[in-house]
Amino acid sequence: MASPDPGSLNPTQRAAALDAMARTPLDILIIGGGVTGAGCALDAATRGLRVGLVEQRDLASGTSSRSSKLMHGGLRYLEAKDFALVYEALQERGLHTNRIAPHMVRPISFLIPLTGRIWQRLYYGAGVLLYDLMALARGKKFPVHRHLSRRKALELAPGLKRASLIGGILYHDAQIDDARHTVAVARTAAHHGAFIATSTKVVDLLKQDGRIVGARVLDIESDTEYELRAERVVNATGVWIDDIQHMAGPSGLSVQAAKGVHLVVDRTAIDSSTGVVLRTPTSVLFVIPWGDYWLLGTTDTKWHLDRAHPAASSADIDYLLAQANTALDQPLQRSDVVGVYAGLRPLISGDAEETARLSREHAVAQPVPGLISIAGGKYTTYRIMAADAIDMAVEDLTRSVGPSITDRIELIGADDWGSVKDSGPALAAHYGLPPVLVERLLWRHGSESAAVLALADDQPELLEILPGAGYIAAEAVYAVRHEGALHLEDVLARRLRISIETTDRGTEIAARVAALIAPELGWSASDLASEVERWHDRVDAELGANATPDDETAQSVRRVAVDGRGLVEA
Repeated sequence: MASPDPGSLNPTQRAAALDAMARTPLDILIIGGGVTGAGCALDAATRGLRVGLVEQRDLASGTSSRSSKLMHGGLRYLEAKDFALVYEALQERGLHTNRIAPHMVRPISFLIPLTGRIWQRLYYGAGVLLYDLMALARGKKFPVHRHLSRRKALELAPGLKRASLIGGILYHDAQIDDARHTVAVARTAAHHGAFIATSTKVVDLLKQDGRIVGARVLDIESDTEYELRAERVVNATGVWIDDIQHMAGPSGLSVQAAKGVHLVVDRTAIDSSTGVVLRTPTSVLFVIPWGDYWLLGTTDTKWHLDRAHPAASSADIDYLLAQANTALDQPLQRSDVVGVYAGLRPLISGDAEETARLSREHAVAQPVPGLISIAGGKYTTYRIMAADAIDMAVEDLTRSVGPSITDRIELIGADDWGSVKDSGPALAAHYGLPPVLVERLLWRHGSESAAVLALADDQPELLEILPGAGYIAAEAVYAVRHEGALHLEDVLARRLRISIETTDRGTEIAARVAALIAPELGWSASDLASEVERWHDRVDAELGANATPDDETAQSVRRVAVDGRGLVEA
């Protein structure tokens, strides 16, 4: 399979990347294919460094595909008076909206219901005003907030209980498909020369004279080991950060995993034209528009179990439904839940080492010479986290390296967006597809949308519409040829979001999607059957976990199923 563009990730590119990394030492080797790791790869590559990235599973297979799917300033951080973090995040929101990924970022509105007549309106109003003022200086102007009467608030969100509010405040933030964005960051890094290899597990770090000089890795697809040498190694593994640090000896940064669960609910179950932010006894609950669905989240509980596949229990689901139902006129039922997903946020715990540099919620440290660790942070500020990590990595390189320039780098799909964004009707008419489906395609692929649809020029069957939020078969093929998908779960769970957008979690379409990508990946009939069986096992295990009463029981049920790569959490 040829790579017509260096930004195309596919099996041929992956094999070439592993070979290139094994043959010639790197300036920087990055461990971890979440948004921070991908951001580090892009930052280093655009500074002219020879950089490689390895990930034991798939791009965005951990936290970076399981967020609230918001690129936001963090309005709730104002309450903690963390003004610098909010300002920083709003800067990133503006950069992505204007330049970096305008095709992937879209404004959405949120209603804050008010229950107090004076103090709440003054308190929340002042916070939202400050939020807007901070945003005004950071690029594209989102609509400013509005104070609403009870009548106006209920016109926007008729599904709220009349007795649950006396008025409201409407403000705007931004939404992004986290997994697809992470893939775009990794593809852009590859376009700028980074070597990207997923299904590549670090089994040990290479040491020389008390310094980390690379890593020994296992290619999971071929069961082949390689030694990859590098002047610096960046540990961007999130909740696995301690595992990599322990390979080096002394520990550095330490993280505590916190589980966040989200529910996916059918859009018709809540009568509202806007998202809603609800106060809970401990935090806030977001009701977030997501195509034909709502996302309800999130929980925030300590987690000490399986980090690869955190399980949502019945207690998690009941909690989220109960919190939403305090404000809804028509209570949500279990039958309204289409999907459930759980992710782990890596929170910095304990005291950082003396070499650590704290920056708001994230920290960068060098626990041993040659090894840089980056931890904490939030999805929105991944680019700043990456720049901080690479800044530390290049401090004592033997040659001079310039500063980060990723604030000026467009992601793949963003080029010529000003004209491409209006091409939906023409593309829909040409290919005989529903205009709304093509609009969603544009949001996922940007200027690459025409290339996705062009796959159907020779294979019209690739225009088949798949379940979920309106996907077409061509996207599954494109995921393998250009977006680094190597397994069925990579497509169903992350390139498309069928796994959380259908009540059957993708089991009904699994065999069809597997058949689409099998020729691209050289699968035999038994390979195809195994991939489908593993997907069904995963879904059964997740549904089983969702019916259990607590974390421990849920995890024991979820662990029965291995992932598409046959990996089991250690």
